Amino acid sequence: MKILIAEDDTTSRLTLAATLKKFGHEVTAVSTGKAALQAWQRDVYPMLISDWMMPELDGLQLCRAVRSENRQHYTYVILLTALSGKDNQLDGMDSGADDFIIKPFDEDLLLARLRVAERILELHEALRTEATRDRLTGLLNRGAIMDFLQQSLERRVREGGDVGVILIDLDHFKQINDQHGHLAGDAVLRESARRMQAALRPYDRIGRYGGEEFIVVSPQADGSNSAAIAERIRSQLCATPLSTPAGELTVTASLGVSHAAQLAEPAPDRLVALADAALYEAKRGGRNQVRLNFERDD
Repeated sequence: MKILIAEDDTTSRLTLAATLKKFGHEVTAVSTGKAALQAWQRDVYPMLISDWMMPELDGLQLCRAVRSENRQHYTYVILLTALSGKDNQLDGMDSGADDFIIKPFDEDLLLARLRVAERILELHEALRTEATRDRLTGLLNRGAIMDFLQQSLERRVREGGDVGVILIDLDHFKQINDQHGHLAGDAVLRESARRMQAALRPYDRIGRYGGEEFIVVSPQADGSNSAAIAERIRSQLCATPLSTPAGELTVTASLGVSHAAQLAEPAPDRLVALADAALYEAKRGGRNQVRLNFERDD
């Protein structure tokens, strides 16, 4: 498991990191709460173990900062403290901490608490998957992909860059259902989802927007990058026929592209609307093509 440690005492930090590494965990250890928050914002850490008393940003402030951000993956937070009083523990839990370890830590107790944390994280991930995944295709559902778009735009405010949005509609999908049946239609959706996913970069995300419509969010992709990703998706979809219960079927798609940097204040709904307008032009232009809508705010 990936674990982030925030501990300003060098001896405690090195001892804790060595103990966790000994039992197979992947550890990142930093000396301040500020550095921990920056590391957490850059990567996914299922667990954060933080000292309570630290300069710049203490453990309670770090915990509140982590809980204030709406992340897809939950981070289990353990506070390290020499403060064992009831009021201190209540303060920690109010800040969003999941557990406490009294310093100096006991190795056996630490490992037992990690096992409990892993069980809770596994359950949380199962519930998250159930709540955020489309059952037919396995892709993110509409709510989850729109949350990811919102988070990507918020990250862009902090770090700069761009965010691309690609709206995809499978051409003549209703005819597939009408002529070949819904089992064939379901097979087309599943295989199309697999092919589109394979065309993306590791940090892109794709979701089922509704029916035969899909949406891709591409962090750190400007207009030209997003257009290239869209064309790769289009060509991947129609490269070879798809296998279905009704036989092999050729599927094409129309795609519309927008990106955040074209707007002074980009919002998820506005970017989707721009991509949707481009998608409409792709349909009107004959389908099986990519259209761009890089209209800029005045």
